[in-house]
Amino acid sequence: MPNLINLEQVFKSFGVKPLLDDVSLGIHAGERIGVVGLNGGGKTTLLEVLTGLEPPDKGRVSRVGGLRMAVVTQRGVLPEGASIGSIVFAGLSDDLSTADIADHQWAADSRVRSILEGIGIADLGLDSLVTNLSGGERRRVALAAALVRDLDLLVLDEPTNHLDIEGVQWLAEHLVARRTALVVVTHDRWFLDTVANRTWEVVGGKVETYEGGYGDWIFARAERARQADASESRRQNLARKELAWLRRGAKARTSKPRYRVEAAEALIADVPAPRDSVSLAAFARKRLGRVVIELEDVALTTPDGRVLVDDLTWRLAPGERVGLVGVNGSGKTTLLRALAGETEPAKGKRIQGQTVQIGWLRQELDDLPTDMRVLEAVQQVAQRIMLGDKEISAGQLAERLGFTPARQRTPVGDLSGGERRRLQLTRILMAEPNVLLLDEPTNDLDIDTLQQLEDLLDNWAGTLVVISHDRYLVERICDSTWALFGDGKLTNLPGGIDSYLAKRAAMAGNAKPLTAKTGGTSTDSSDRRAARKELSKVERGIAKLDEREQKLHTALADAATDPDKLVKLGAELKEVIAEKEAAEERWMELAEAADN
Repeated sequence: MPNLINLEQVFKSFGVKPLLDDVSLGIHAGERIGVVGLNGGGKTTLLEVLTGLEPPDKGRVSRVGGLRMAVVTQRGVLPEGASIGSIVFAGLSDDLSTADIADHQWAADSRVRSILEGIGIADLGLDSLVTNLSGGERRRVALAAALVRDLDLLVLDEPTNHLDIEGVQWLAEHLVARRTALVVVTHDRWFLDTVANRTWEVVGGKVETYEGGYGDWIFARAERARQADASESRRQNLARKELAWLRRGAKARTSKPRYRVEAAEALIADVPAPRDSVSLAAFARKRLGRVVIELEDVALTTPDGRVLVDDLTWRLAPGERVGLVGVNGSGKTTLLRALAGETEPAKGKRIQGQTVQIGWLRQELDDLPTDMRVLEAVQQVAQRIMLGDKEISAGQLAERLGFTPARQRTPVGDLSGGERRRLQLTRILMAEPNVLLLDEPTNDLDIDTLQQLEDLLDNWAGTLVVISHDRYLVERICDSTWALFGDGKLTNLPGGIDSYLAKRAAMAGNAKPLTAKTGGTSTDSSDRRAARKELSKVERGIAKLDEREQKLHTALADAATDPDKLVKLGAELKEVIAEKEAAEERWMELAEAADN
């Protein structure tokens, strides 16, 4: 495959700290590269140097002649006064006027229509001016303008930030289906694992490269951490814990080489489950009592009178962990406000237990004391807290959420958006709430901080309700999933996010929802039952082959002085191993079919 862009010994810094230090790498045609790393570590700088938005201080950047490339940054800068149609279709034709392009493409090109609908801007109107759009809508318009073009390379910086779960699913499907090379910075781990076939980690001014997506990167990171110094024990444990979650989940049953699967299993052999739900629920009942928050016969409406939820009765239990999903505008945040007591229902009543202490992470960042330093802002809430069975200080909790001791002395007013989000989380946890309401907690958080947050919540005993478009986070920290479908009801989804996407697809009139890696999800329950039945049979067969293999190894050791017997047993062992490998491959195929 030809190289599209090459970096040779590139150096780039802003101030004293080098963000890229002697970096050499390349992008091949057709590669889909996910870029990960800490906030402020150089991910966006790497993209800007790659695409020519920023020149390197030293080194060389070369691009193939005639490279067709589109770049979508987080800035969302669009020409004021332009219409959505003129921006989206600007790069499609030199022969038609802007208006003709919009009318022609929208009416006749199903590919373009699917992009506008998938990104969620079809309903905005092609004649609408971008001046009147929100920041998220501007980002989606810029993304659509890139996706409609025929390109060699697409460069995206956090493209999922303003998409709902369906939009993220659609974007992953679209990017996998097209042949365009891709470089994407993202903290959405499901999206990264679905889309990327290669991962770059920007760390310490260097770029480490890995084959595969998020799961492969976590495996390599955990293996690297296992061999690291004892001083890195916290990082080691987090990496191994994350790998354990990936390997034990249904989505982990992939067709990785067997030696990789065995290595991963050995690495996590002594890692316990993420949390003891029974013990945490029992402890939560002691902290919260019988009544937590209850909504009885509640109706919630928008300011213009549109009904979001009607006749809702919902009783949160002690220790319950709920993921709340739904399309944008379905009323998720309004429902969270009703739970918090900040929004009065149009009818019905809200009941709150006497011992309830609510911690509420809002999407807004207007509740921080900008006249303090970071550590002072955390200590203003509390000096020390109990987290599980351990007592930690304000500084220790701030450090776990990404604030180094030096950074803890920074004025709050000088923090970036991502750092303010982390400070907001730290202050909420320092208040030791027993009910947590989290509204899009993953916004502006890098993957390392997300892992730390999940690790903290694993040992947190209380009731949790989280709104998030990050399906990995919902599946990771929640025990049940509920959805708002715009029908005035709150619907429980025993099958989690997959059930939500299936129901949304059915509501849209599709026979089956798309999945990025398989091209479709079977809804035929009889096929799944047959796959599970055969899966059990194959598992029993593998267990018998394991037992037979062990006996043959023992027999070979006992026959060390009998050459004829050794040859016979060796041949038999070879047959057993081959049969076992074939059975394991069949098990992986059946496991995927049974889960889908």
